[in-house]
Amino acid sequence: MVYGNKDYSMRIWLDPNKLTSYNLTPSDVSRAIQTQNLEAAPGRLGERSKEVMEYVLRYKGKFTEPEQYENITIKALNDGSVLKLKDIAKVEFGAYSYTVSSNYNKKASVTMAIFQMAGSNANEVQIALQERMKELEKSFPAGMDYEIPYATKDALDQSIEQVIHTLIEAFILVFIVVYIFLQDFRSTLIPAIAVPVSIVGTFFFMKVFGFSINILTLFALVLAIGIVVDDAIVVVEAVHAKMEHKKLNPRAATMSAMSEITGAIVSITLIMSAVFVPVAFMSGSTGLFYQQFALTLAISIVISAINALTLSPALCALFLKQHHPGTHEKMNFKDRFFAGFNASFNKLTFRYGKAVLFLLKRKWVALIIIVAFGGLFAWMSMTTPKGFIPDEDQSFIIVTANLAPGASKDRTSKVVSDTEDLLMKNPAVDKVISVDGLNLFSGSMSSSAASIFVKLKKGGERGPVNNINDIIGQTQGMLSQDKRANFLVINTPTVDGFGNTSGMELVLQDRTNGELQNLGNISYGMMGALMQRPEVAVAFTTFDVTYPQFEVLVDEVKSAQLGVNVSDVLGVMQGYYGSIQASDFNRFGKYYRVLVQSTPETRQDKESLNGIFVKNNLGQMVPINTLVSLKQVTGAEVVDRFNLFNSSNLTVMAAPGYSTGQAMAAIEEVSKQVLPPGYTYDYKGMSREEAGSSSQSVMIFGLCIVFVFFLLSAQYESYILPLAVLIAIPVGLSGVFVGITFAELSNNIYVQIALVMLIGLLAKNGILIVEFAIQRRRAGKSLIASAVEGAKARLRPILMTSLAFITGLLPLLFVVGPSAMGNHSIGYAAISGMLFGTILGIFVVPVLFVVFQALHERINGRVVTDADWEY
Repeated sequence: MVYGNKDYSMRIWLDPNKLTSYNLTPSDVSRAIQTQNLEAAPGRLGERSKEVMEYVLRYKGKFTEPEQYENITIKALNDGSVLKLKDIAKVEFGAYSYTVSSNYNKKASVTMAIFQMAGSNANEVQIALQERMKELEKSFPAGMDYEIPYATKDALDQSIEQVIHTLIEAFILVFIVVYIFLQDFRSTLIPAIAVPVSIVGTFFFMKVFGFSINILTLFALVLAIGIVVDDAIVVVEAVHAKMEHKKLNPRAATMSAMSEITGAIVSITLIMSAVFVPVAFMSGSTGLFYQQFALTLAISIVISAINALTLSPALCALFLKQHHPGTHEKMNFKDRFFAGFNASFNKLTFRYGKAVLFLLKRKWVALIIIVAFGGLFAWMSMTTPKGFIPDEDQSFIIVTANLAPGASKDRTSKVVSDTEDLLMKNPAVDKVISVDGLNLFSGSMSSSAASIFVKLKKGGERGPVNNINDIIGQTQGMLSQDKRANFLVINTPTVDGFGNTSGMELVLQDRTNGELQNLGNISYGMMGALMQRPEVAVAFTTFDVTYPQFEVLVDEVKSAQLGVNVSDVLGVMQGYYGSIQASDFNRFGKYYRVLVQSTPETRQDKESLNGIFVKNNLGQMVPINTLVSLKQVTGAEVVDRFNLFNSSNLTVMAAPGYSTGQAMAAIEEVSKQVLPPGYTYDYKGMSREEAGSSSQSVMIFGLCIVFVFFLLSAQYESYILPLAVLIAIPVGLSGVFVGITFAELSNNIYVQIALVMLIGLLAKNGILIVEFAIQRRRAGKSLIASAVEGAKARLRPILMTSLAFITGLLPLLFVVGPSAMGNHSIGYAAISGMLFGTILGIFVVPVLFVVFQALHERINGRVVTDADWEY
């Protein structure tokens, strides 16, 4: 889209007084131009004759210069002279339209907005554009330059750079945590190798599935670092345990350990992958968010499992070695640190076993924990403010200005010029692009509207006010003091292509096909009611039925009496007040129009009708004002239709402290109170995606739980025992909402993706405990002993993998810039959810195992004796 461009046109500016004096009307001038501005091919001389030469007959063609049009003959006069076009009009090579103009930092400019096609790569498109502009710049005339004030590539590059830094930081932090637990560089190297193996393999499959390297896929890889080491850690820790307790060599210890944990690793992988399977069936733009994120993560998990079953055991057999320090060996700081760590962890394990035993003896305590945190999860999931995609700081804001309906272009330009001066004085502002005559919300051209695009400086260079929301508030307060126009300062949408603003866009539809005035009144009523709600900061509509207009009333009876056709009356008015395309011509290799219209000064007000005449059927000139009267009325400047119905657009901005989900709930309540029968509303842009995503999200979470349940049922050959894992999941997920509430975030799409991922991660921790408890139960131990020993045996790998995951996500909490809110949403949700899920799960799962294993055995006919409840 191009704003402020002045396509060429040959403008014929008529003088009504001179036309009247020569007994002419605009149609006479247009007819003269059409008959003389021609392309013709008269033919050839001598073709198929006996002449020795043939000659092509060539006509000069259509005129391309103003002087040629000036000399067009309009008619012959009685004295033998001829009347030229220049005698009754001014001819200039001007612009086709003067409605819109654009300025860049107060300098005349043409503003181009370029949008990528569906399926294209944004980065490649913008690189190609930059290269093309460098080529075109060589042919620019002197004094002309170009600049790209805003490109999504800048924010994209900055976001990707941030994620790459986070990726490296996460890897280092995970490596440190694993090293502290394994206490041996060789052992730590094995999980560390799993990271590049899984990441590189994931890139291969991303290429196969057609995924690009974007913010979502890089987010998934950051999370993958803390997850893909899990299986390798489980392998290494199990081999270490065999080497330490059974004094086996690395090869034998690896063989023995893999015979015990292979089933758990396969089960964990299936569960972790299964939670992402329903995501593949999500539709729409929301589905793309889930699919790219979730499937990237699922691929890395599958590759890490294959690595844990093949490469990691081989590396254990090759890298690990038994270490038996002598009593005379002097301990350095590292040895003393690890000795202290192990002693502390052994005490922690012992106390943990006592705590689990306490809960097993008093199951009602565990039941209270489950009910309390399960209830907390249910309550917070319903009451936490909901959103879609959080607004990001892309260093770009938009200012819209709407003057009184019908305000002239000149008046609007003066207001915009003053506004530009104020904006450029702000230390946070880098560049200002204004487009006079553009109504951004309706997409229409209006003399009383303007849109100003403000490029901010990078964060940290903006002066005393750095936060973009504070800058928006400060700018809004400053501009609201100018009463000549209504100003609105808004953020740009985080995702391009979903509307023009970060607010909610809705459409009111009149299904009764009633008067536009009724639609306007209902729109204003809806807007006023929304402004009364605390969830709404601003509600406004671009639909206005108060634009000043004159209705043209033609006296048909008098026209007939005077011999004037009504069509001639309206044709004359169009020729003077509108414009007539009289002809066309080619210049610079392009097609341009020839437009006939009266000069601006001769059509300033309704009094100008006094100087306009129309011909009757006798060729006499009849004053227009004897046939036409103007009635002052009001009406809509632009009328939109949505689903074939007359409609009006409303934009709603959520108030500070409220999410878009809360504002949308307020819209629904207000609509029920305000909208009469026959009037409905619908969303568009990003709001439409948000409204449609909620039902999909509920279905996806339900399917994730169902998939996990059936996989565990197949593994345990029981429909009861999987409940020991599933019931513990909501207990941990309550931490997600506690975390985002603490961080003052909404339940947005990033949080929901984290919820899906945590279902698998928390199930993994539960599976580790239940799997080892089942093995001990099958070995003949009591229910209580199986639960306690299984929990104690898996405490170290559970804490190690959970802390590695949590530590790997810590850098997300400190990200600033264009993708900060997305990072924070995933970070706080995943960290708090994993923290709650791990701490509560290691206590709750053993109790649930005992309860459901006993029930399972009773149903299958096995007698549970008193000895099974002893330890």
